[in-house]
Amino acid sequence: MNKNLLLAAVSLVALGAAAPAVAADLAARPYTKAPAMVATIYDWSGFYIGINGGGGSAHSTWDLVGGGREGSHDATGGTVGGQIGYRMQSGQWVFGIEGQGNWADFSGDNVSALFATRNRSKIDSFGLITGQIGYAWNNVLVYAKGGAAVAGSKYEVSTLGGALLSSNDQTRWGGTIGAGLEYGFAPNWSVGVEYNHIFLQDKNVTFALVPSTDRIRQDVDMGLVRLNYKFGGPILGRY
Repeated sequence: MNKNLLLAAVSLVALGAAAPAVAADLAARPYTKAPAMVATIYDWSGFYIGINGGGGSAHSTWDLVGGGREGSHDATGGTVGGQIGYRMQSGQWVFGIEGQGNWADFSGDNVSALFATRNRSKIDSFGLITGQIGYAWNNVLVYAKGGAAVAGSKYEVSTLGGALLSSNDQTRWGGTIGAGLEYGFAPNWSVGVEYNHIFLQDKNVTFALVPSTDRIRQDVDMGLVRLNYKFGGPILGRY
C-alpha cells in the first residue's frame, strides 16, 4: 500500500475517534440562566418640602346683626406659599401629614343692600395642617386630605366713592378638605395639582366707626400647582 494512502487512512480513523469526545464535551457545558430583570418601584416614604402657587375664590356673606342681609361677594385672586410634610408608604397605600403656609390676595366687595356703603373683604394669608391618605401606582399618587385651617382676613366698610369708614382685621379658624394628584418625574422630585376647600367659622365683626356689627360667613375654593423635593432614596428594586 502506498505510504501516503496509509497515512491518510490513519488520520481519518483518529478524527473519527475524537469526534464523539468533542461532542461529549459540548454537551457537558453547564446551562447559565439569564439574569432576572429588575422592576423599579417609586417609594413615596420620607420627609419632603416644596412650594406651591395658584388661585382661589373666597365667598363672603354679610348679615347685619339684628338688621338683615347686606349682601354677598366673591373675593378672588392669587396665592403662593410652601409646604412641609412626611409620608409613609405601605404597599400601594400612602399616609402622611403636612403643614402648609401661603400668602394670598383674595379680595372683593359689594354694595350694601341696607346702607349707602360698600363692604369689602380680603384674605391675605392662610395655613393648613392636614392628614393625607393616598393610593400609588408606582410614581403616580392620588390622595385625599383634611384637617384644620386658619386665615388672616380683613374687612372694610367704605363710602360708595371709596373713602374708608372703618376696618377690622380677624384671624379665623376652620376646617379644610381637598384632593390631589402627584407625579414623581425624577429621583426625589415630584410635581402635582391640588384642590382645597376651606370652611371658615361664622364670626361677628364690629365696625366701631360706622357703628355696626355684621355676622360674616366665608369659605374658600382654590387650585394649586405644587413642586416637592423628598429627602431619601426614591426607588426600591424588586425581582
